[in-house]
Amino acid sequence: MTLPEQIEALATGFALVVLSVALLITVWRIIRGPTLPDRVLGLDMLVAIAIGLIAVVAIRTGFNLYIDIAIALGLVGFLATVAFARFILARGLSPEKVGVEGGAAQAKRAAVARSGATHRKRKGGRR
Repeated sequence: MTLPEQIEALATGFALVVLSVALLITVWRIIRGPTLPDRVLGLDMLVAIAIGLIAVVAIRTGFNLYIDIAIALGLVGFLATVAFARFILARGLSPEKVGVEGGAAQAKRAAVARSGATHRKRKGGRR
């Protein structure tokens, strides 16, 4: 084995280890959350790491068809990220914003209920 082949083997081995650790951390982030946008970002990162792993395997084996697979995975991953983003936008506000704005909306409803309670105490006539 020549020196360039040794360097290539060492570099691809190191890249596989680093990408494997990144893959595990990303899977942990997807499972842990805490919000849906965090999970979508984690899935997008998972696709990018998988593309990197496929590219390193292509370099290591010399089989160039893996590069085409990585390109196809990149396109599918991009479309999946766009679909998830549209899903999140269609759902409306994130849970964090609902918690903050929900308190104000709840206070407004309570104020309306109190003012409506005084009107209901009157007897007779139309309401």
